[in-house]
Formats: sequence, C-alpha cells, structure tokens
Amino acid sequence: MAKQRKQCFFTKKNIRPDFKDVSLMQRYITPWGKIKEGRDTGTCAKCQRQLSTAIKRARFLAILPYSTR
Repeated sequence: MAKQRKQCFFTKKNIRPDFKDVSLMQRYITPWGKIKEGRDTGTCAKCQRQLSTAIKRARFLAILPYSTR
C-alpha cells in the first residue's frame, strides 16, 4: 500500500511563508537549527523555496537564531 503524500500547508491555507511569523517558521526548523526538508514537512517545491528564503531572511535580521544549541 502506498503512503499518502502530505498536503502543503501553505497551498492549503493559501498563504505565503513570511519571515515575520516566527512561530510558523520554527515548525520548519530542527532543534539544531537546520531547515527541514520538503519531503519531511510535506511542503511543495515552490513553497519550500519561499520558506527557506524567509527563514534565511529572519536569521539575517536576528528574528530567528542560526543555531539553537
């Protein structure tokens, strides 16, 4: 039996990843501070690229830390 693919959160809610939404960004970061892969989170390729750009922008502006431990 094939696994059902997760649906993209951003496409389903019709929103774009925003670097100011810290609580949403932290869902897509590992405890070590790395960005989770799209196949682990279920985001589509387009939203995954936007998400990584938003996370990197938030890190640069010191809204998110580069590493947590």
